[in-house]
Amino acid sequence: MSEPTGGAKKTGGYVALLRGINVGGSNIIKMDKLRACFEQNGFQHVSSYIQSGNVLFESAEQDQPKLENRIEEAIFKSFKKGVSVVVRSGKQMKSIVSRAPKGFGSKPDAYRYDVIFLKAPLTPKTAMEVVSVKKGVDQAYLGNGVLYFSRLISKAAQSKLTRIIGTPEYKFMTIRNWNTTVNLLELLKDYNILKS
Repeated sequence: MSEPTGGAKKTGGYVALLRGINVGGSNIIKMDKLRACFEQNGFQHVSSYIQSGNVLFESAEQDQPKLENRIEEAIFKSFKKGVSVVVRSGKQMKSIVSRAPKGFGSKPDAYRYDVIFLKAPLTPKTAMEVVSVKKGVDQAYLGNGVLYFSRLISKAAQSKLTRIIGTPEYKFMTIRNWNTTVNLLELLKDYNILKS
């Protein structure tokens, strides 16, 4: 992707993580229409990854809360759905992957690995207080704007991860599995912000 010329403000690569769409046949938004929504609202180089609401884009706007609000308003205007959006830059995604706990993601046959992305004002410390873990099944770790969570597959039914659904803090969280998180970072490597 070309660098901006003259006095143009440099764009950065971001991923928007939409919460709770296309899950269990409800809150359906088709990806082609979602990409069109982003493009119609001035975002560039828009692409999507799988059906769970991951949109990659470029924008000169660097204020992430402003980006989140702008995207949420655009989605509501286009689809009449109140969808919570978490935005992360390419550099933030790189940090999330590179600073994962040692061994996180390394035993996919034994564990399910998830990254819980947090939306302001929820902090990792506060989120950690409401995330329950089952000894011998679950492990949770603090990260920068995220929690890392692993579950033993053989005892997944005993995991306490789903208990966060009933908490007030849950509306400020969106969850992606480790493979999706890593793949989003790989896709973001084509965007300017990782080249700066």
